[in-house]
This record gives sequence, structure tokens and C-alpha cells, in this order.
Amino acid sequence: MRHMKSGRKLGRVSEHRKALFRNQLRSLITHERIITTLPKAKELRPIAEKVVTLGRRADSVHARRLAERWLADRDLVRRLFTEIGPRFVNRPGGYTRIVKLGPRRGDAAELAIVEFVDFKLPEAKAKKEDGESKKDRKRKRPAAANADAGSAQSA
Repeated sequence: MRHMKSGRKLGRVSEHRKALFRNQLRSLITHERIITTLPKAKELRPIAEKVVTLGRRADSVHARRLAERWLADRDLVRRLFTEIGPRFVNRPGGYTRIVKLGPRRGDAAELAIVEFVDFKLPEAKAKKEDGESKKDRKRKRPAAANADAGSAQSA
């Protein structure tokens, strides 16, 4: 029995598990939103919260070195301390959100999105010059195709 044992092993040895979370944390800081399985997301959240808390602190060499233990990339550490950390200065915690997606199609593993709380989806690309939406173009296409087919048959 696993009484009083915290943390999930996820079917991996400790080195593999640590590397997995390090890679997921790097992806989370790079993209600010990742999709993974629910148990991995739940285990990643405390690590991400601690690293973002380091990014919130006064920018010191010590804090950067502690963050670099997990990120191992100076560009990501710079991004953490210049972009991500300052966004959460007024927030006392809870920087990430887990949204359940449902079962994965292949193996029915429960999927989840891990994202920063203030994450916004990128704006939709600029519309076409004529201002029509994709749905409007689809509606017009069959009518035009039918008109062409009708004129071809009558000729």
C-alpha cells in the first residue's frame, strides 16, 4: 500500500520522471500552454508554480540559478524573469490552470491542458480582403457549382 506516499511514479524511474517534467516545464514556458495527460499535468503544476514564483522574485543571480536548475536554458530563464514573472507580481499564487479534455482516442488516457492563468489564444488571422468568413464562402461555392453544372447541361 502507498499510505503517506506523495507523488506519482508514472511508470518511470526517477531520472526519467525528472527529465519528463523538465521537458514539459520548458514547453510550458515556451508556449504557455501544453496538452498532456491528467496525472502528468497534476504533477507538473507544483513544479511550474515554484519556478514562476522564482521569476516573480527580485531578479537576482541566486534566483536565476535556481530557475536554471529546472530549465537549463538561459533564454528560457530570461523569458521567465522578463515576461512571465512580472505578469504575476500581483498574484499570490495559482499561476497555472488545468483544463480536462476527456479521453484520448487511442488509449483512452485522460488528457488535460496546462496553461498559465492569463493565457489568451492568439487572435484569428486577418480575414480575407472581401471580409467573408469561411462559412460564407462554403455556402456560396455549391450554389455557383450547381449553376455552372446546370448551364453546361442545358448547352
